[in-house]
Amino acid sequence: MNAVMPLTPVGPATFDRPLSIAILAMGGQGGGVLTDWIVAAAEHAGWIAQSTSVPGVAQRTGATIYYVEMLPPRDGRHPVLSLMPTPGDVDVVAAAEFMEAGRAMLRGFITPDRTTLIASTHRSLAVSEKGKPGDGIASSEPVFEASDFAARHAIQFDMQALAERNGSVISAVMFGALAGSGVLPFPRETFEAAIREGGKGVEPSLRAFGAGFERASRPAETAPAPDAEAPPPVPTSVGVPQLDGLLVRIHGEFPETLRPMLFAGVKRLTDYQDVAYAGEYLDRMRDLLALDRRQGGEAAGHAFTDAAAKYLAVAMAYDDVIRVADLKTRASRFERIDKEIGKRDDQLLYMTEFMHPRMEEVIGTMPKGLGLWFERKPGLVRLLDRAVNRGRRVKTGHVGWFLSLNCVAALRPARRLLLRHAREMQHIEAWLALATRTAEQDYALAVEVLHCRRLVKGYSDTHARGEAKFDHVLAAVPSLLGKPDSAGWLRRLRTAALADEAGEALAGALMTLEHAFEA
Repeated sequence: MNAVMPLTPVGPATFDRPLSIAILAMGGQGGGVLTDWIVAAAEHAGWIAQSTSVPGVAQRTGATIYYVEMLPPRDGRHPVLSLMPTPGDVDVVAAAEFMEAGRAMLRGFITPDRTTLIASTHRSLAVSEKGKPGDGIASSEPVFEASDFAARHAIQFDMQALAERNGSVISAVMFGALAGSGVLPFPRETFEAAIREGGKGVEPSLRAFGAGFERASRPAETAPAPDAEAPPPVPTSVGVPQLDGLLVRIHGEFPETLRPMLFAGVKRLTDYQDVAYAGEYLDRMRDLLALDRRQGGEAAGHAFTDAAAKYLAVAMAYDDVIRVADLKTRASRFERIDKEIGKRDDQLLYMTEFMHPRMEEVIGTMPKGLGLWFERKPGLVRLLDRAVNRGRRVKTGHVGWFLSLNCVAALRPARRLLLRHAREMQHIEAWLALATRTAEQDYALAVEVLHCRRLVKGYSDTHARGEAKFDHVLAAVPSLLGKPDSAGWLRRLRTAALADEAGEALAGALMTLEHAFEA
């Protein structure tokens, strides 16, 4: 540990009240380390500093609030410092995630006459955002807009990305941004000395600190504009004869505007099953394009085929236990996680997966005939479900569990023979048949029928709930044919189905639709 001599204290007349800093950070973001660095820097400068923390409720239902107050000594007396931030009385708010900055504004910690806001613009989604069946991600734009007038000065940029580029953690970048803000009257060397005194990950932390210090002097980021980049061109060859055959079909049988989505679908299905399965996808798409052209879809930019290209690939790559086992045992997954957490070669990482299979999933992995036989024995299924339907903590770093999942993943070549596959194909055929019939009478409504497939996702209970909503929404299609704004009505039903897990919004929307047509 490097010994650092304290600097000359700032004169007592410089500050007549404590300087206060509130830090909002989640688990794993180094909020405690950042707090310790701030206290160490203040003490090296001869100030008196005090820190406290109040933990959040859980990982993403509330961040931990770390609070630091500091003041130069006066006449040898030790000041009385507060334990928690007070609304309207905070000099610096440092938020390690952008929505935490918004919460700080709502709490009144950020004020235009006093507060410097230091916030990372990246997002770590809250439980409420992840839990919605549809897109529940809150927009960052209101926080950007509010920071313009809510704070005296705002330093906003993607600190997480800057930390990763420098091989460190976000707390080091935030410390650099705090030093670069000029709010604390200490030289840069004092901040760097605090990092060195910590003794762990010093060099990466100093690099990230320096990057944050330099970035703080530049203008704050504004709300990102919507991504309008054109999709990358579809290659004509990847050097594998079987895959090149699929590319030849994409380029030869489909219009240029549809090729990027078809290419994405082919990649997904080849990875999911095999080349032949991706070929079946293109066969279906060729027939749907022919229908699209007969209905004059070219004038609409082949909207019918474009929607089918996306959602048919998603439907054919349904989540089953084989897919889950395959993804959890891939070497690329372990490599990605090692990189994300910064694991060194001399360290071991063990992951625990929580899995809760039901007897329905077990039956779905049986050959079709055997699975149907079990379904005709409800008493036996209930008995076996008692042994199967319980949570398990699967340690994929252990040989036994890894081999068990690997054996399940090895069932992939036999997937087409299994009961679950037969059921999924029946469901897909019914959905496409409805879209095809509808397209012959109402093209726009048929496009919305295809988009409704986004209601079906996940596996186990999540899949069952989504499929039930999907069936309820599509049951309204016959009654919408020939009605004004039929496509708009189906789109509103789909939006309602995605609004909540219980389906209350969908039930209300269906009642509204019924009353509207009665009137």
